[in-house]
Amino acid sequence: MGIRDLLSEVASTYDATAGSGRDVEGQIVLRRVSRRTDLALPPGFKAEGHGGQTTPAATPWIGVFDENGHRDPKKGLYLAYIFSADLKNVTLTLQQGITWLEERLGRGRAREEHLRYHAARLRRAVRRQERHGWIDEPKFKHHAARPRSYEAASVIAKTYDTADLPSDVTLMEDLLLGIQSLRVAEEADRVWWMGDAADAVEMSYEPGSHTPRPVTDPLAHFRPKDSSAYVAQIRARQQVKQRSHEKLIEDFGHHVAEHGYDPITDLQHPKDLVLRSHGAAAESSDEWLVEAKVVRNANPTQAVREAVGQLYEYRHFLYQKRHEPFLIGLFSEEIGAYATYLEEQGIASVWRDGSGWGGSPKARQWGMTSD
Repeated sequence: MGIRDLLSEVASTYDATAGSGRDVEGQIVLRRVSRRTDLALPPGFKAEGHGGQTTPAATPWIGVFDENGHRDPKKGLYLAYIFSADLKNVTLTLQQGITWLEERLGRGRAREEHLRYHAARLRRAVRRQERHGWIDEPKFKHHAARPRSYEAASVIAKTYDTADLPSDVTLMEDLLLGIQSLRVAEEADRVWWMGDAADAVEMSYEPGSHTPRPVTDPLAHFRPKDSSAYVAQIRARQQVKQRSHEKLIEDFGHHVAEHGYDPITDLQHPKDLVLRSHGAAAESSDEWLVEAKVVRNANPTQAVREAVGQLYEYRHFLYQKRHEPFLIGLFSEEIGAYATYLEEQGIASVWRDGSGWGGSPKARQWGMTSD
């Protein structure tokens, strides 16, 4: 017995029309997965079967979890064998948790777009092209929201024909590659959420984010991240990093709040900062999209390039069905001739100037500088 026999047994016994009761054969097979000792999983890993609770799953699946790490498939990254609705295929996939997004994005297209965009960014980290036979997004052959979200949430995947499953040796080799990819993706994801340096991997996106209602307090939706130093573990070495990026956003947010703008960070990730005229309705007001960059070694070139790329990317993907925002590059120090260059690209710029704020003509016109 082994993984091959388990996958074959699920494919031959599961029946979504038979319900989810304790006496249903396919459900019994899945519930017993966590107690099986014949699967020969890598040390520290455990499998769990899922066939639905009150309602049988359209696409049953078996999760493979690190016992010492993350085990909640509702959030985070994990590995799973997910069966297609017709049970003719089963796919080993590196998955993102989908349930935790329901409150913010619902169960439909917005969630799928978020998952698909995030998967593409994670895929760059695991270098899927080096894994022969692996694909990006599998098909689970069902129209329901959950199977469609599983498709969108896939980072990398390998699909097998349940009538012609490979040997346990081949399945184990693929599983080990999946575990390796899981480790890399988890590290990249962690660096993105923790860091602000140029080498941090950007990989999250929330199309159609819920926008806050107009408020009296201009700082009500402005919660910049902690600006204290922190320690990041990256590829088995320690880095002490300064959160100067967050401090830049915090200071500028307080500054523009005194000049007629509401700075907003709540529910805006991956956007650094959004500005609206004080008290304006979110649905109808102009919006300023701000991308903050720390200038390193007195050379603004890299910071400007990154700001341009991200502002254009976010405008394209995040404002497809909305009025396009005004664009602002926010910098930790003066950027010299790049201010004119950015204005020519339709991007205003603001930078620290001693204890105040300098900026390009557009930024001065909008009243966002100290002069």
